[in-house]
Amino acid sequence: MKISIITVTFNGAQTIEGCIRSIAQQTYPHIEHIIIDGGSADGTLDIVEKYRDKVAMFISEPDKGIYDAMNKGLRIARGDIIGILNSDDMYADEFVIENVVNAISNNNVESCYGDLVYVKRDNTNTIVRYWKAGNFYKARFKRGWMPPHPTFFVKREIYEKYGYLNLGFPLAADYELMLRFLYFI
Repeated sequence: MKISIITVTFNGAQTIEGCIRSIAQQTYPHIEHIIIDGGSADGTLDIVEKYRDKVAMFISEPDKGIYDAMNKGLRIARGDIIGILNSDDMYADEFVIENVVNAISNNNVESCYGDLVYVKRDNTNTIVRYWKAGNFYKARFKRGWMPPHPTFFVKREIYEKYGYLNLGFPLAADYELMLRFLYFI
């Protein structure tokens, strides 16, 4: 299975290198890393260029915001499974994508998610917050629950069948998408 990881950024020079490196260090070999940049002017482009051999596709142009940028990546992604990792995020270890592929393959499911750990920017060994996503129960959505977006992986065919992020929800398109995929389908 091929995995597409979409990274969106705008003036992310302070953090994008860690993001790219965390994806490049994954043990799973079949990763398509797509970076969508909103027209950065802070050195982001130079950092991406430094890792160009690790990035399958790079687009830098103005967009209508983070969700529009994510949709650009979703439209060009060719992986069987798609994940979104923002430029200020990184994977906890080099086995994350391997574990995702195993979870989806071994359990015959269309999506999966995990817990999210917030760390200090200047010391990633210092945990600031731990978001325990917990087990999936449809009823939890009625109380505002959602899986952490950076840990949410979905088969590409689900996006193709049920659509992308709805730009009509400028502050909650990720929540609406997960609600649509996990609650209504």
